[in-house]
Formats: sequence, C-alpha cells, structure tokens
Amino acid sequence: MSLVLKSLINRIMSIIQKIQSELVKKGTDLSSREAGTWLRKKIKELNIKQRTLLTDHDRLRKIAYIGKMYFFFYDPKTKEKLPYYDTFPLVIPLERYNDGFLGLNLHYVAPKIRMQILDVLHKTASNTKMDDTTRMKVNYNIITSIAKSRFMRPCIKRYLTSHIASRFVLISADEWYLAAMLPFEAFKKLPKTKVFNKSREQYQ
Repeated sequence: MSLVLKSLINRIMSIIQKIQSELVKKGTDLSSREAGTWLRKKIKELNIKQRTLLTDHDRLRKIAYIGKMYFFFYDPKTKEKLPYYDTFPLVIPLERYNDGFLGLNLHYVAPKIRMQILDVLHKTASNTKMDDTTRMKVNYNIITSIAKSRFMRPCIKRYLTSHIASRFVLISADEWYLAAMLPFEAFKKLPKTKVFNKSREQYQ
C-alpha cells in the first residue's frame, strides 16, 4: 500500500473520530441528520488536507459489499473521454458484476443533497445496531423506485475492478452522515462546484 493511501486513510479516520467525540459530548445521535448538519458547519472551520499521516488497517477491505459505504482510489478506464470524474469516490455498491460493480457515488451531488439521499437510504438499514454489521438494503431497482431517486441519478456509476487503485476503506453505519460531509471529492477536469451544477441539471 502506498504512503499516499496510508496518509489519506489515517487523516480521514482521525477527523471522523474527533468529530464523533465532540458529537457524543453534545449528546447528538451520530447517525442522525442533525449530526451531518452540525458537521457541515464544523468542516468550514477545519483546514482538512487529504494526503497526510498514516493508516488505520482495521478499516481496509479487499472486497466491497452491497449496501455498505466505502472510500477508495479509482483510475477510470475511459478517463480521456470523460468530461469529468472522481478519483476518490465515496460509494455505496448496488450490484456486483464479473468485472466490477455498480455503485452510488455521493460525491457527485452537493452535500445538502447527499443528506437527503442518506435520509432515504438510512430507512433501509438492515438492523438498528448502526455499526460495521449494518448495511443498506439497496440495489439498482430499489434505488430507481424511490421517490427521491432523481437526486441519485447523477451518482450511479460503474466501477471496474481492474481500475480500482487501492483497497476499500469501510465506513461504519454510524459514520455515514459524517463521511458524506467530508470534502474529499477528487474531481478531474472540472471543479466540484461545476460538477454539482451539472448533476443538478440531471435531477431538476
């Protein structure tokens, strides 16, 4: 594993754990939308850099399971032809194929829309533990049948196993809202504000 990946993973998790501690002190439910709203404000106060420090090996996975949430590095096969793409997706896998999987990358929509999406998907949780055992009971058909599915349309992407450039960093269920608010989009060819605008054109 590269030092860059080690640094990034450790920084992400140290930020999440620090924020979780503050939320616990405030008596806030970590899996609630309130936590995400508070985090949005907190993020503005943090000078977060993606690529620093070391790693948390306990979170690394070789396989991404349907309905869970992961960060990972990705190098698209057709990146020369794509108008823009995210090299560090935050994805909820929906369907598995022989050569990869279909996933919902929350980075393609603005943080406010991510919260709305998670509000819906949170209701499909497989149990009430809200920990590493919890997953969202989702697939492509379920996603497209949800009332607010138009918000998710820009997020549905295909990922090829041969172009995944790292292991998967598992995000526990009690961290879903927190991770979705972290500004770790890594878009190429367009700034994230323009990506959000283009996604808005798809769901308005």
